[in-house]
Amino acid sequence: MQVPKRKKETYRPAPVDTCLTPEKYQELKEKLSRLRQQHPHLSQEVQRLAAMGDFSENAGYQLAKSRLRGLNKRIEDLDYLIKRAEIIETSADKESVSLGQTVLITSEGREKEYRILGSNESDPGKGIISRNSPLGAALLGRRLGEEFSAEINGKIKSYKIVNIK
Repeated sequence: MQVPKRKKETYRPAPVDTCLTPEKYQELKEKLSRLRQQHPHLSQEVQRLAAMGDFSENAGYQLAKSRLRGLNKRIEDLDYLIKRAEIIETSADKESVSLGQTVLITSEGREKEYRILGSNESDPGKGIISRNSPLGAALLGRRLGEEFSAEINGKIKSYKIVNIK
């Protein structure tokens, strides 16, 4: 039998970024609905396996119970995120960078285009960066044509905002 290990008193889970696009919000609601539909089937499976007797040696029961705990955790996390979601509305102001906008910048003679969203939707490979990333945080509030520097991976790089969409 394993002895449970307690988390340190100073342990704090990372804060959840609740900024979502309307599309991502809808996607999460649909995913939550699908997970809630799975819950009755999984709990019936746990009850069926519990009826087989000894819990300590019933591997099927333990696995089903573990899957049910995982499902409950995912439902709880999604429910938390959906209830606290801040929907990103793209600003019509094309003079300064705000959340949800696409920004064209130049650095070292190369142009790059980034869309600034919340951490849940960031995908740097597709040009979507988090508002909490060093570049995303440096871009927010900047004006069209402005030059600025940001520390990326320990190096300070210079950028210029060419276009805001």
